[in-house]
Amino acid sequence: MTSPSPYEMPPYVIDRVMKKRGRLRVFERFEPRETALVVIDMQKFYVSDVPPAVAIVPNINKLAATFRARGGHVAWISMTAGESGKSLWPIYHDYFFTKENAARHRDNLTAGADGHLIYPTLDVQPTDIMATKSRFSAFIPSRSDLPEKLTAAGITNVVIVGMLTNMCCETSARDAMMLDFRVVMVSDANAARFIEDHNIGFSTVFQSFGDVLTTDEVIDDLVVAT
Repeated sequence: MTSPSPYEMPPYVIDRVMKKRGRLRVFERFEPRETALVVIDMQKFYVSDVPPAVAIVPNINKLAATFRARGGHVAWISMTAGESGKSLWPIYHDYFFTKENAARHRDNLTAGADGHLIYPTLDVQPTDIMATKSRFSAFIPSRSDLPEKLTAAGITNVVIVGMLTNMCCETSARDAMMLDFRVVMVSDANAARFIEDHNIGFSTVFQSFGDVLTTDEVIDDLVVAT
């Protein structure tokens, strides 16, 4: 199986960060009970034909098990693009796809469709949070039910994994921070189709929206009870 795509922060980004805040890490620790692993768009329609996405499944499962064991939360976010044959995001489907591709995206990401299901080797548990969105970001309150579910559970910190790194995951990270959640993206538990896209998704987030850590750093150093 393909390994998760590697990532190394560009030196110029590190230089800018050090000049801006004087330290690399934004956050030292997250209290597990106030933290959610937010798993974005790991659905059959998206994951099945993208080897880098399949490759991050073990790391997501490892993180999910650790979060649960330490009293944290796991939230699975599904993109829902259609309902009863109608688009839930007409401007996207009408202008950014051919007619045929728009229908394919809409219908495969309709609740009840096989493509809408979470990828089968992911470890989803009955106690996990399940949420849906109809836009790239999982943190637009009127287009996602995730923010209210996180707030109701007392969650103030989010650790973002899933796909695509530079699209739904990065967009969610930005919006989460602007809604006052503390944000971390996990470099080897996010995936994109191309390494260039994967890499660019992290550099902007690291400068102004949150930390970028590895799976091991999250487990060994971040989500540890104080």
